[in-house]
Amino acid sequence: MAAWRVRSLVVAGIVVCLFALGGLAPAWAVNAQPAAQLDNAGCLSCHDSKQKKIEVSGADEEKRTLGHVDARKFGKGIHAEMQCVACHTDIADSQANHKKDLAAKPPNCISCHEQLWTKARQEGKAREKEGLGLVVKNIEAYKNSFHARPDEDNPAKPKAFCEDCHASHDFNVPPQDSERRTAWHKEIPDTCGAKCHEDQLEAYAASVHGEAVLDKGDIKSAVCTDCHTAHGVINTSSEKFKLGNVNTCGNCHKEALASYSDTYHGQVNRLGYAYTAKCADCHDSHGIRAVDDPKSKVHPNRRMKTCTQCHNDKKPGMRDATPGFVSFGPHANTHDFEKYPQMFVAGKFMVALLIGVFAFFWLHSGLWYYREWRDRKDGKPHARIDTKGLRLDEKRQHFRRFHWGWRVAHLVFALVTMTLVLTGTTALFAESAWAPAVAAALGGPKALGLIHRVAAFLFIGIFLIHFVHVMQKLLRDRKFRWFGPDSLIPNWKDLADCWGMFKWFVGKGPRPLFERWAYYEKFDYWAVFWGVNVIGWSGLMLAFPHVTATYLPGWVFNVATLVHGEEAFLAAVFLFTVHFFNNHFRPDKLPPPDVVMFTGTQSLEEFRHDHPAHYQRLIDSGELERHLVAAPSRQFHLGAVALGLTLIACGLILLVLVAVGFFSG
Repeated sequence: MAAWRVRSLVVAGIVVCLFALGGLAPAWAVNAQPAAQLDNAGCLSCHDSKQKKIEVSGADEEKRTLGHVDARKFGKGIHAEMQCVACHTDIADSQANHKKDLAAKPPNCISCHEQLWTKARQEGKAREKEGLGLVVKNIEAYKNSFHARPDEDNPAKPKAFCEDCHASHDFNVPPQDSERRTAWHKEIPDTCGAKCHEDQLEAYAASVHGEAVLDKGDIKSAVCTDCHTAHGVINTSSEKFKLGNVNTCGNCHKEALASYSDTYHGQVNRLGYAYTAKCADCHDSHGIRAVDDPKSKVHPNRRMKTCTQCHNDKKPGMRDATPGFVSFGPHANTHDFEKYPQMFVAGKFMVALLIGVFAFFWLHSGLWYYREWRDRKDGKPHARIDTKGLRLDEKRQHFRRFHWGWRVAHLVFALVTMTLVLTGTTALFAESAWAPAVAAALGGPKALGLIHRVAAFLFIGIFLIHFVHVMQKLLRDRKFRWFGPDSLIPNWKDLADCWGMFKWFVGKGPRPLFERWAYYEKFDYWAVFWGVNVIGWSGLMLAFPHVTATYLPGWVFNVATLVHGEEAFLAAVFLFTVHFFNNHFRPDKLPPPDVVMFTGTQSLEEFRHDHPAHYQRLIDSGELERHLVAAPSRQFHLGAVALGLTLIACGLILLVLVAVGFFSG
């Protein structure tokens, strides 16, 4: 009996002692409970950053330190209301060196947020929780990104995962325009650079962007995610990145992007090809410096070296850059006289030329249409011609107006001109919706340029053959009068006829009687001379830049590009509006086309109406019958009509493309 009481007292004493000593036991011993019952306070009792660091066995039996959690930052983070075990589902107990549930999946930001978004949509709370939808969009971008690819050293892991950038225990996006937002923005370069991209961070820190952000706290300046995006990071060597990066720079540097797009470099880029110079090629990518910085790639002392990265004999189709390349203005514009005086003057001249030509001739065409339409409606007769008793078979006889050589030259000119317009405006309006499709269909910018140059040489060749033929013929004709009625050289009668036409337009006089060549026909003819010289010489300088830059300064390229494009635009629009109207769409010419330039002949009635003074002169001199020929056969006439309609249709399609390109620029 005594022994039993003694044992009972000993056991009771031990129990009392254990309870008394319970407060001295470690937290993990006291809280030995299933993981499902763990709360954040229990986890932080060991994993708080104020506690002693915990080391566990890592790969190759090396010790690694577990990351600690700053309880203060965690409490302000976006995940503060979540329980640790909601993510760490593989934790099986609360003991030190936790047992792991091998069947449970390790923490995964992606699957968690996708499940939350699916649940929100199922519960009809998508609008309330649109932030979850944004996260899922970012996840999709990440899955296709460069960071999601397997790491070369550890293929079981991606190159970078959410936790590498976001620090999920204290992640939060501060409100816009707040002080914390500024601090968060400034941390982005360190987030990317300190962990993975040390070399790039070093270059960035010395750049104009880095100095603005890191030294001056300017959050408007670019950081890593502005250029590479936050989640959809792609390989910087890919075509997609190279093309998109130009637009990324342009988000801040809008004026520079606009001027770059006007250069050949920019036009190729806008067409969807990345082989010409882009922002980073000239300015560097991470180490961008001010132009006056001696270390800048675009500093005058280093600019030639930068140009020769592309312009050197070692690259197919390229030649070594010559001295003029240094003074080329890749961002030249027409509104800064102090910086680009040549472009300013050239721009103002071309604008004045375009406005003057279109204003005059569109007004001329509009008034002409109204007067012819009104006269036809009122039944006014054409000018009467004294035939002096000639017996003319007007159904079987035509007046031969153009020799076969003129007709062939005109047809080739038309085909070559349309080819030049298509290929040239594809580059000129590279930012339009249709230009990249045309470039791709023709084999890309290089093939486009080749076709354009071949067509240009054909055009110039035909022009020179025509000019030489006409001049040698006229110089041998001692009776030819250079300012006479058969000459294409403008004279005082042309000025009087033009004034007379405007008087006729407004009902203040009769319609002028035109000689062999009307003033508007002479304008068409001499416009080719102007165009060949302006477009031809500027195009030649651009086609052989290494030769041009050997003898001329680089600003010549800027002016030549401007003049070449604007003059080509003027020629194309004039041809497909004014020229088409004068010859095919006047009320007296409807329905189109006028086929005189394809058949070479006109009916006598049409000849009398269009050139009554010439007709009368031939009657008076008795020379009319010498110019009469048999009317073309029905088959030949129908063929000429089909050809004419085809060319007109092609011209009008090109006009639409040019208009779309002009107004979408």
